[in-house]
Amino acid sequence: MPQTPQTLIPPALLKKSDKILFIAHLALGDFTYLQNFFQAFARANPHLKVHLWVDEVRRTSDPAQWKHLGKYSLYDWVAACPFFDKIYTRTYSPALYQESIEEAQREHYPIVVSLATLRPHLYAGLARSISPDGLVIGMKKRVKFYQPHHQLAYRKLNAAIPPYSVDRANPQHISDVYAHWFHQLSGLEVGAAERFPFVDIPQQWRDYAQEKLTSWNAKAASGQSGKLVFINPYAKTKKRCWPLEHVAELIIGMKKLDAWRDSSFIVNAVPQELEHARAIISGYQLERTELFSAEENFFQLPAILERCDLIISVETAVMHLANAVHVPVIALMRQKNPEWVPIDRANSTVITAPSRRDWVKAVSVEQVLKAIP
Repeated sequence: MPQTPQTLIPPALLKKSDKILFIAHLALGDFTYLQNFFQAFARANPHLKVHLWVDEVRRTSDPAQWKHLGKYSLYDWVAACPFFDKIYTRTYSPALYQESIEEAQREHYPIVVSLATLRPHLYAGLARSISPDGLVIGMKKRVKFYQPHHQLAYRKLNAAIPPYSVDRANPQHISDVYAHWFHQLSGLEVGAAERFPFVDIPQQWRDYAQEKLTSWNAKAASGQSGKLVFINPYAKTKKRCWPLEHVAELIIGMKKLDAWRDSSFIVNAVPQELEHARAIISGYQLERTELFSAEENFFQLPAILERCDLIISVETAVMHLANAVHVPVIALMRQKNPEWVPIDRANSTVITAPSRRDWVKAVSVEQVLKAIP
């Protein structure tokens, strides 16, 4: 008789528990793929209430930053997901972090799972403080000789998930990594088709996109022949950003191509860079070019993206959301993280910087123009 594969969460405990808490430090790109596994886990365990702790790694004592951190667009997305019964998002200040811990302790979670890959020893401690007597599972990195405090923290775990490594010669996709995590936890099987990113856009934001395009008089909104191109040069770190001057040169170059001559262009900017972007782009006096930023709600972004004919983006959430809304994407990437390429190979063109040390800005305008369909 075949043996049941061992899982990190004992099947009997999973069956009798009424709730589970997942802890993660999430970026939009992470969640674009992780949500499939949370959804699949919730469906496989309908008796469980799935709770999510979104930890803010930029947590600060500076009150000036709290308004910005409290409006993180990811919160709009997770709040709209029906497979979460409770979400902790008030972790961006030390006081709110402590309040959230106390709130979570009152839930008496029988199972807490940390999926935090950054500073996992700290999250092992957080998970155990939330659930002193429950099953606590977390990531665990190899401990170096000068890190005895890390070893002490990992002893708070009942079971550990080893960190993933990437084979540069044959890199696995990040969704494969997540699939392996959840398989280790509970034996969950999520097939390749079920790992494809998705986003359910509320109708009010589709209406917003229509109104926005109409106000810009974009050709795609009025049903004319011109195409609509979305260009995103911004990421959280400078290493993954593309210069605005390159964006302007790309638009000028695309307008010289017969297939894109009558196109309209949307240049995405993060809210804090809008004024700077406006100053740079306006200097080129580009026709049919508008600046955009999802300042009000996360869903403004995918609602605009799904109306486009082509998306060009640096390595950040936009290139994954392009797959989710089924729009062809040209992704500008470094060589450093091949596991993060867009999953839809048929509709994605990846341009990597020439050498491993290069930043995304090393990708030339000419390289992108050659990749334009």
